Amino acid sequence: MNLNEEILLKVHRPSQYIGGEWNVAKRDFASSSLRVALGFADLYEVGMSNLGLRIIYGILNNIPGVCCERFFAPEADMQALLRESKARLFSLESCKDLVEFDLVGFSLGSELNYTNVLSMLELAGIPLEAENRTAEYPLVIGGGPSALNPEPLHEFFDLFIIGEAEEAIVELVDAYSGLKDDFKSAKITKEELFLQLCRIPGVYAPSLYQAVYDDKGLFLKLKPKYPEVPRIIRKRFVKDLSNTYFPVDWLVPYSQTIHDRFTIEIMRGCPNHCRFCQARNQYFPLRFKNSQKVIELAQEAYKKTGYEEFSLSGLSVSDYPDLDKLVSCLSDIFKDRSVGLSLPSLKAKTVLGNISGVIAKTKKTGLTFAPEAGTEKMRQRIAKDFSEDEFFRAIEEAYRAGYQHLKLYFLIGLPNEENEDLDGIIDFCRRASELKRKVTQGAALINVSVNGLIPKPHTPLQWLAMQSMEALKEKEDYLRIRNRNKRLRFSFHNRRMGYLEGVLSRGDRKLSAVIKRAYQNGARFDAWSDHFSLEIWLEAFKQENINPDIYLRQMATHQSLPWDFIDLGIDKKAMVEEFNKSVAR
Repeated sequence: MNLNEEILLKVHRPSQYIGGEWNVAKRDFASSSLRVALGFADLYEVGMSNLGLRIIYGILNNIPGVCCERFFAPEADMQALLRESKARLFSLESCKDLVEFDLVGFSLGSELNYTNVLSMLELAGIPLEAENRTAEYPLVIGGGPSALNPEPLHEFFDLFIIGEAEEAIVELVDAYSGLKDDFKSAKITKEELFLQLCRIPGVYAPSLYQAVYDDKGLFLKLKPKYPEVPRIIRKRFVKDLSNTYFPVDWLVPYSQTIHDRFTIEIMRGCPNHCRFCQARNQYFPLRFKNSQKVIELAQEAYKKTGYEEFSLSGLSVSDYPDLDKLVSCLSDIFKDRSVGLSLPSLKAKTVLGNISGVIAKTKKTGLTFAPEAGTEKMRQRIAKDFSEDEFFRAIEEAYRAGYQHLKLYFLIGLPNEENEDLDGIIDFCRRASELKRKVTQGAALINVSVNGLIPKPHTPLQWLAMQSMEALKEKEDYLRIRNRNKRLRFSFHNRRMGYLEGVLSRGDRKLSAVIKRAYQNGARFDAWSDHFSLEIWLEAFKQENINPDIYLRQMATHQSLPWDFIDLGIDKKAMVEEFNKSVAR
């Protein structure tokens, strides 16, 4: 693609297409023996905020002979220009068409990005269905959170990497490099290639499996087509987080991104056992990065980027050992450079002490907590470890340290939830707001984010029925009506988007046809509310004669699920026990 000035002047935010950012990898495309295009099925501003993509990008570009370049979903104006000029989707680093690469990888961060995958393949001139891609086309590989149930995408991907990809992608690239010439010269078939590649732990080739359904069309099992194909795919994970690669040569975009800062990952996994949380099992087992290593990475990343804000990331950073010492040390290092430090959602006990005060010295950002439910009864149902006493003591200290507002996350649609539990959300938030009057004049502003529960695969609630859009709307309306406090600002996740996310996350192979149909009907950027249209999707389900509600029904714990062939290292019997505790009256 010749990305000339005339094209750039016609599109919104041209900086997202030009590449050449600070710290970009400089590999020679022409002389590389293996070329990988690494993509994210959303806009540049979202994809460049994804830590996983940055990690894999750095790992691949550190392998001799490998060239890895990035691509993202173009906005509608650029898509129109590509089609009008009969040009193809291109990589950022060298403006090469994606069809010129050997491997095209997608980081799948959300089920609502699935139609973007098809859009990007079509814009690239790559056939949508894997069975129609001959050796002249790149292999299409998927990974990331949504790959924990890859079945709805089985028609479009050649391979998936299940779990953490740092080690698996190196093994896959090495194996494919040795087989590439035989594959391209037709000495081995695509199926023979996959039979070799599926020997790599964590690599899943959908075409080597067959789905079996009963006479009612309900999923029964997934079975391998050949004896040598693994029946169970075991998730990959990095054992030593302290010594694994981390991208301190952080790419600095020309335009603002969703998370416009550098991020230091301090842990993976979570010691808590919230029954609704898929990420906990996705990143199991619990691992911590050495605190001295964290400090070294932060200092090196600052030198190479000049960012004025950085964050410490993890599923539950409150459980990082001696977090207060780490935060104090980092704050001392950066205090004279006006560099702000931010933390994700915290446990109240972490804020008790000096952490909130230390952070407030540099930047009085709001604090974020996730009580998840307004009553202790509901928190016990979802096994949420949350102490109200600790919380209210912690936020009083935070108010004294200078904080002015809080953000609180809650779930609705929980098992056996009643109106008194919804009242509990309002009462909890009102108390948090009024507590500030003990410290200064005026109540605190509380931003309350409310999401409908999506019972996700690989969680103890995976057998639970998801509540209907109508039921969730009634609960939202109840909260709106009962809340008369102007200091409590409620926002609700789009329940129609949540409905579709639930269906796609719990789907089977039949949904590939629905995804393709929805794409053909015009579905794009479904994760963006101004683009999302549930009507398009409902029409696609109707055209394919599939009832989407079937995927949101309550399921028996003994029946097979489409994602059961993936082993995350979590005992299924233990998950059944947790599920039964959650729904017991």
